[in-house]
Amino acid sequence: QDYYGKELQKSEDLKTNACVTSARPLPKAVRDALEHVHEEVVARYYGCGLVIPECLSSCWILDLGSGSGRDCYLLSQLVGEQGHVTGIDMTESQVEVAKKHIAYHMDKFGYQKPNVEFLHGYMEKLDDAGLADESYDIVISNCVINLAPDKRAVLQEAFRVLKPGGEMYFSDVYASQRLSETVRKHRVLWGVECLAGALYWRDLYSIAEEVGFSPPRLVTASPITIGDKELEDIVGGCRFVSATFRLFKVPGGSRAMPGQVIYNGGIVGHERELVFDANFTFKEGEMVDVDAEMAAILQSSRFAKEFLIRAGANTTALQGNCC
Repeated sequence: QDYYGKELQKSEDLKTNACVTSARPLPKAVRDALEHVHEEVVARYYGCGLVIPECLSSCWILDLGSGSGRDCYLLSQLVGEQGHVTGIDMTESQVEVAKKHIAYHMDKFGYQKPNVEFLHGYMEKLDDAGLADESYDIVISNCVINLAPDKRAVLQEAFRVLKPGGEMYFSDVYASQRLSETVRKHRVLWGVECLAGALYWRDLYSIAEEVGFSPPRLVTASPITIGDKELEDIVGGCRFVSATFRLFKVPGGSRAMPGQVIYNGGIVGHERELVFDANFTFKEGEMVDVDAEMAAILQSSRFAKEFLIRAGANTTALQGNCC
C-alpha cells in the first residue's frame, strides 16, 4: 500500500512491462466506453491493460483490486443499467478516488441510479466486506492477485461468490519456477514490479482444481522483459509471463460430452467472431468441434444462449494448456 499512490504515481515509474497485460484488439464498444471515464480515474490507474470479457449485458461483476475504478466504470457501461459492478480494493485512497466520481459517471451514462459500488477490503476476505455466496456472474482481476500472499484464498473466495456457471476472468503475472526467498522478499520486485508475488504457473492449475474450478483456459500470454540489470541479476534464470486466464464454476451435476457448437453471432462487439481462448475461436454460423470440458462450460455459463450445441460428436478438439 505504501507504493500505490505514493512512490508509484504513473506507469512510467515501472522498471518492467509486468503490468502491461497481454491484450487483443479492443472492440469499438470498449474503446468508446473508455473515453467516457473521468480523467482523474484514468490517471490514477497504474498502466495495466484492460481485462474485459465478453457477453456482459445485465451481468453482476466483481472487480478484485479495482484501484481508482477505471475498469468498473468501463464495465458499468457494458453491463447496462440492469447490471451491476462492485469494486473492492485494499488501498483506501484509491477507493476514495473511485467513490468520488460515481455521480459524475451515472449522469454521463444517463442512469437513474448507480450500478456501481466501491468497497475497502481484501480479496482474500470478501465475506468481511459482506459479499454473499453465489452473488456474481463474473469476477475479474487486473494484475493484482500476485500481491496477495494467499492466492488459494483469493480463488476460493472468488469461487464462493460466483453463481453456478459463473466465470473468473483475470490477468496476472506467472513464473517459470517457484521463486526463491530472496526474490519473494525484494521490496521493489514485490511492491512495484509485481514479480515477487508471481505464482508458478503450474500451481495455478492445481489450486484451481482444489478450489473447484474447471481447468484454467489460457486466453493470451506475453513474456515480461526486465530492463534493469540489478533486477535481472536477482531473478536469475526465472522467466516471467503476463497471462490472461478464464476459470469457470461449472455446476457439479453438469454432464457434457464432446460435441459440435455453432456460434450465433449475438455478442455485441464480437458478432462475426468470438476468440474464446488460445485454442478456440468461434466464427458466426460455423460448426466447431469441442471437447467435453468446453461443452460443459458453454452449456452452463452465460454463453449458453449464444450457441447451438450438438452433443455426442466425435472430436479431436484441443485441451487448453499454458504459457
